[in-house]
Amino acid sequence: MTTGSQPSRAAIAESTLPPAKAFGSSQPEPPQRANSDMVRDFLDLHFNLEGGGTLPVLTRFETPISLRLTGAPMPSLRQDLRRLLARLRDEAGLDISVTQSADAQITIETVSRKAIRRTLPSAACFVVPNVSSLAEFRRKRRSPDTDWTLLRSREQLAIFLPNDVSPQEARDCLHEELAQAIGPLNDLYRLPDSVFNDDNVHTVLTGFDMLILRATYAPELQTGMSRDEVAARLPGIFARLNPEGQRVAPRPLARTPRSWIDAIETALGPDTRLTQRRIAARTAVEIARSRGWRDHRLAQGYYVLGRLIQSEDPQASLQLFSAAMDVLRSQPGTELHQARLRPRMAADAIARGQPRLALDLLGPVPAIATRHENAALLATALMMQAEALDLSGQFDAAASVRLDSLGWARYGFGPDWAVRAKLQEVASLRPRSN
Repeated sequence: MTTGSQPSRAAIAESTLPPAKAFGSSQPEPPQRANSDMVRDFLDLHFNLEGGGTLPVLTRFETPISLRLTGAPMPSLRQDLRRLLARLRDEAGLDISVTQSADAQITIETVSRKAIRRTLPSAACFVVPNVSSLAEFRRKRRSPDTDWTLLRSREQLAIFLPNDVSPQEARDCLHEELAQAIGPLNDLYRLPDSVFNDDNVHTVLTGFDMLILRATYAPELQTGMSRDEVAARLPGIFARLNPEGQRVAPRPLARTPRSWIDAIETALGPDTRLTQRRIAARTAVEIARSRGWRDHRLAQGYYVLGRLIQSEDPQASLQLFSAAMDVLRSQPGTELHQARLRPRMAADAIARGQPRLALDLLGPVPAIATRHENAALLATALMMQAEALDLSGQFDAAASVRLDSLGWARYGFGPDWAVRAKLQEVASLRPRSN
């Protein structure tokens, strides 16, 4: 119940939900690393591939980039695309614009999630060279034209995004796939502050990503350059684009072995049995420990394993989350990683009837989630704050915070049923005696 005019959780469950909220101007933070580390990251992103292969030459667009949107995009995607293109122009210095022409260099086709999975079962979204539609890709799928390893220049690409997911999921796909369409093709787990990382912590382009893209289109570089040719020019490019990086001490992280990548990807695989996923997560933790890592990759192993055993052993799960937090606190640039852990730890506090602890854990999360434009994380934190406030007897404050969460949940989780399911999931954390 409430003592004022704010709607209760029960009233929200029966009422029409508010429209989705949208973030305002972006607040990217500049990369906090030495330019010598930026050079290494640039080369590994552009000349290595996730599967272990290499690319012989740099490729990029050598003319102004034109882009068109086709299919049946959700309304929010158009706004998110406008915001992203404005950022690419302002922060990365790219000459990129929208056109209606079929000759656009980049086509973004929005299709159903089912159509994407029917084409690439493990993909949520993807980008392909030398096609302009999903139908054309299906025809050319085994053609050399669609093989990234054979690409020597970028002339035409297509991005395939789902149009029946939450607005945030569609936006996240847009950022990741457009970044790869115009920039590097590789992902590196060692990067703590980038969408060029399959850990999915960062979901919109970061300051690091924009600097990588700006360097990609520096006038000193051009399509066809070898790794050595690019490497010779990069120190001067980063000194010009990122003078602050000249004064930062190098902190190169060790390369990520294929064994750790395979383990963490198996642990995260939705089509893998839970028992196998837990074994894989433990393997990832053991590899990280054996190599002496004390960075976000060790924390990622703890986090994934903690999630996988949370229903079976909440106490051991909480210990893993706490261990991950201890690792991250010693690492710069990991505030979002920590914010992702805090609701997991707060859930345990709510279940134990400790609202004050839950509120302390959740306190920093809304500001961090807003800064990184993660509506799902923001909505979850607000819903959990509301439950903790209810538990502490602050009913009006709880109702107000819960109401504020709904617009962000509409963007982060999508349809009404998904928002209501999230509300119910959070409400179920409360101690049974209450």
